[in-house]
Amino acid sequence: MIKIKGLSFYRGGRTIFEGVDLTLHSQKKIGIVGKNGCGKTTLFKLLLNELYPSHGEIDYSPNLTFSHLEQELPNTNCMAVEYVVQGDQEFAAIEDQLLEAEVEEDNDKIIKLHMKIADIDGYTIRSRAAKILSGLGFSTEEQNKAVNHFSGGWKMRLNLARTLMSRADLLLLDEPTNHLDLDAILWLEQWLIGYKSTLLIISHDRDFLDKVTNQILHIHDETMAIYEGNYSSFESQRAEQLALQQMQHEKQQKKITHMLKYVERFRYKASKARQAQSRLKAIERMPLIEAVQQETPYHFDFKEPVKVGNPLVNLEKVVVGYKDKIIFSWLNLQLRMGQRIGLIGPNGAGKSTLIKLMVGDLSLNSGKRFVTDKKHIGYFAQYQLDLLDHEQTAMEHMRDLAPDKSERDLQRYLGTFGFSRDLALTATGKCSGGEKARLILAMIIWQRPAMLLLDEPTNHLDMEMRNALMLALQNFTGTLVVVSHDRHLLRSVSDELWLVADGEVTPFDGDLTDYRKWLFSRKS
Repeated sequence: MIKIKGLSFYRGGRTIFEGVDLTLHSQKKIGIVGKNGCGKTTLFKLLLNELYPSHGEIDYSPNLTFSHLEQELPNTNCMAVEYVVQGDQEFAAIEDQLLEAEVEEDNDKIIKLHMKIADIDGYTIRSRAAKILSGLGFSTEEQNKAVNHFSGGWKMRLNLARTLMSRADLLLLDEPTNHLDLDAILWLEQWLIGYKSTLLIISHDRDFLDKVTNQILHIHDETMAIYEGNYSSFESQRAEQLALQQMQHEKQQKKITHMLKYVERFRYKASKARQAQSRLKAIERMPLIEAVQQETPYHFDFKEPVKVGNPLVNLEKVVVGYKDKIIFSWLNLQLRMGQRIGLIGPNGAGKSTLIKLMVGDLSLNSGKRFVTDKKHIGYFAQYQLDLLDHEQTAMEHMRDLAPDKSERDLQRYLGTFGFSRDLALTATGKCSGGEKARLILAMIIWQRPAMLLLDEPTNHLDMEMRNALMLALQNFTGTLVVVSHDRHLLRSVSDELWLVADGEVTPFDGDLTDYRKWLFSRKS
């Protein structure tokens, strides 16, 4: 389907790819992985001819059609369902021609165009669009609202729905789960499993990649390699490769050391000088096997939390909501030190509302609430990224928290979250979403919270940072409440699941697989 031949790409004096040869076969579902900045999105732009190779070429099968997830937010008052229908470009073109033919009263043309619509199953297109929108969390009422009615995150869902409507040969999805909750991810997962054409997908969600993909394309050290199987299979294969590489490196280093000892011993002895010189030349010609480098720049942990009494949160007969919509009525709930809770539940059921109740940020309609001192709570929510002072650097934010610490100590700490000195001294307004999220987490962890309330903490984080956060949370000894669409994180850090649904919060008797069954049975 696609052949990449000798591809090199340079940008701003930096080599992104060098001499890549690769074949992407049709009807494969390929996950694109690699550390941030390695060139995943650049590869998509090269495939879409938005960028061009510095050297080499990309060959495509004849008449290959593409569809990709637009990152630019739409600006239109078109109805949501009609915006999504237009994702089928062939249908949209036929419909435009049909309108013209009806104005011209060209009956022969009208009949032919109706036949074309039938051939591409166009008469069911709006019901198919509605089904996709419903799966992505849009109610029937919302499907008939103008696109500009929706927030940025929901506009991205509309872009995704529009992309899924395409009947292209190749579908390119760049981080499609970033703006989705767990319900929508589970639906998208099922949809992509049933997708018949070729799929290229960039994602940091390992569970999602495991379910959807059957090949992994790994971008590393300016080149690419294809691995058969899903992400877990790739991880296993990659670990074996690295272990073998390290073993071969150590073996080679022993050989080189032995040869150098011979050279040092005999290079000045006339009878052995030629042999010593021969060994030196052999070492020079030897293709060196590199030592395996630790890939993740993140190495942090939680300090022992401050001591607080129990309970940390106590809600009695709480009624709360927004405007005229009640989310919880007569809610009774208690959180104690050491509990580790994952919140699950349908979209809009109140998971984020419950977190805000626990942190004390939401006024009650009625009832009683006790929350431990706010200074003992570490609270992460997506909106906090915008609360950072965009004129201040990461170092200045940390200095505000710890004025008695030296810049060296603070730089060392920020370095464990992937902040080089240059990045630590860059205004946060110029930082990426992932860098801002890492700074927020660094600031929270510094304060030794007794209770962590995390609302979708992984949205902007790459695979390495997600893994580092998971390991740190596993060792956290305080109280943890987390909402996340990252099932691997949720499964790894929570001891119990609480279901938020129908105005209630109840312990969930089961795991995330059981929750998936519960959710789909509820929708059927």
